[in-house]
Amino acid sequence: MARRLGVLGLTGSIGMGKSTAAAMLSRLGVPVFSADACVHRLLSPGGAAVAAVAKAFPGTKKARGISRAALGRAVFGDDAALQKLEEILHPMVREREHAFIRRQAIAGRSLCVLEIPLLFETGADAMCDAVIVVTAPSFVQESRVLARPGMTRKRLASVRARQMGESEKISRADFCVATGLGRRHTWRALRAIVAKFLRKRNGRSDA
Repeated sequence: MARRLGVLGLTGSIGMGKSTAAAMLSRLGVPVFSADACVHRLLSPGGAAVAAVAKAFPGTKKARGISRAALGRAVFGDDAALQKLEEILHPMVREREHAFIRRQAIAGRSLCVLEIPLLFETGADAMCDAVIVVTAPSFVQESRVLARPGMTRKRLASVRARQMGESEKISRADFCVATGLGRRHTWRALRAIVAKFLRKRNGRSDA
């Protein structure tokens, strides 16, 4: 009898190494759905969210779809505007997450990954059999994030305020990966997690 597809959630606060971890999981042969990449497609020319976002936030539509910079200015520091944006985007992203899972199941995959920054905050962990949280010391997080173009401490604080506290994320995770210890450590940890997860689903112990 065919085994049900396993779904791993991948999450972590801003600057904790989600994208790096997702790329490594992909290198391990695991299909990965990126919520951030999905949002980028939704807001790109011809994207399904362009019309709704342009109507809700006048002036954000440019020749190359929705301007992320203009949209960021429109919602920064405005909880009501941010909620309006999330009400447009989150259902679209969730629909595509479910479609991704269905495709992997039809293809006979044994495992796939959902990389979602607000996994716990949006309840998306309900779709997952287990969750990986990537984490790093706050000084490492800050050095990574503040190196990004246009990022300031004020913006970082705003993003952090929207995300679940680090200790709570870790307590709710099935696996925790410390990305501040270097890429080699992250690679080894993720490879071990995938192997352990698959062994458990296949009914084999770690002994």
